[in-house]
Amino acid sequence: MTTCGCNEFDPVLNRRDWLRQSAAGFGYLALAGLLNADAGSARATDLAGGNPLAPREPHFAPRARRVIFLFMHGGPSQVDTFDYKPLLERDHGKPLPFAKPRVFSAQTGNLLKSPFKFRQYGQSGAWVSELFPHLAERVDDLCIINGMHGSNSRHGGALLELHTGSDTFVRPSMGSWITYGLGTENQDLPGFITICPTLTHGGVNAYSSAFLPAVYAATALGNAGISSDQAKIPFIVNSEGTPRDVQRIELDLVRQLNNDNLAATGPDSTLESRINSFELAFRLQTAAPELQDLGREPESMHKLYGLDNPATVNFGRQCLMARRFVEQGVRFVQVTHSYKWDQHENLKADHSRNALEVDRPIAGLLTDLKARGLLDDTLVLWGGEFG
Repeated sequence: MTTCGCNEFDPVLNRRDWLRQSAAGFGYLALAGLLNADAGSARATDLAGGNPLAPREPHFAPRARRVIFLFMHGGPSQVDTFDYKPLLERDHGKPLPFAKPRVFSAQTGNLLKSPFKFRQYGQSGAWVSELFPHLAERVDDLCIINGMHGSNSRHGGALLELHTGSDTFVRPSMGSWITYGLGTENQDLPGFITICPTLTHGGVNAYSSAFLPAVYAATALGNAGISSDQAKIPFIVNSEGTPRDVQRIELDLVRQLNNDNLAATGPDSTLESRINSFELAFRLQTAAPELQDLGREPESMHKLYGLDNPATVNFGRQCLMARRFVEQGVRFVQVTHSYKWDQHENLKADHSRNALEVDRPIAGLLTDLKARGLLDDTLVLWGGEFG
């Protein structure tokens, strides 16, 4: 298979594309206006020094109250996972019957069927690859969307387009917009958390708040380069053992100094966000350690998420943490499986390994959410920047 420049952004941008993508920015301004329009003076007060993460009423009664985004970095192959192509079975080995569209790689060989078997499952009769035997058992809880496509053929641009809606300009991420518009339900925890986020192909831009106040950026637990058992909220432990009442006095003094600075220099969203982050960190010292302690979960729950298997334990921990966070009112949790799905060769072996790592934990997450009544109002997204 021809090797591509996976770390590059698409440099081709003609005048028409530039105008189209620039115009998309006005959509973000309109969205900000819609989110802000009905909140009136209360919303203005929140942003001007009140509580920017206070829960806010949406414009309509939604079914979903929270989101878990399971991001498969690298791009799982759609024709090997959930998009069964019977014509590929029929025409395996034949040349492509039409001209290949313009892509950055050269013309390749003949049509190739998936090396994985597909079956229909559940009352829906949805086709699922043999890669996901556990998830196939939950197929009637899934809505499989095979009609989506992107405009960028490189990982960096496609990843940003998926997370922010733009591969050209730095925009707030999905979780930032949602937290900005709706706030969060637990003021002792961040509204947006990302667990083991990717370090490449856009990195922090995939979960940043861009031009929104910094308080709407994600709180990162670890990164893709470390094991999930080390993925903790940083600097949350009171390592010096300062009494809590003394911490409160210190924090009040820092807040007063910062407020004096704001009064002298004018509005500063970065400083306002820093003030709020200090307050949140103070509250997190009580709430976070207990939430991050998976030892509080029974053995049956560890098995459900695959924590008893070396192949699934790393991603299983991430999924279990995600459930614990949304259960306590966190609005948006992003879980990343990185960077493993970019198979230019060895697809059968590598996709088999990748699917093994995530299949049981994701099925366990759906089972757990449903048993707790959380699946009714939790939107669980699964996908990659391609596929």
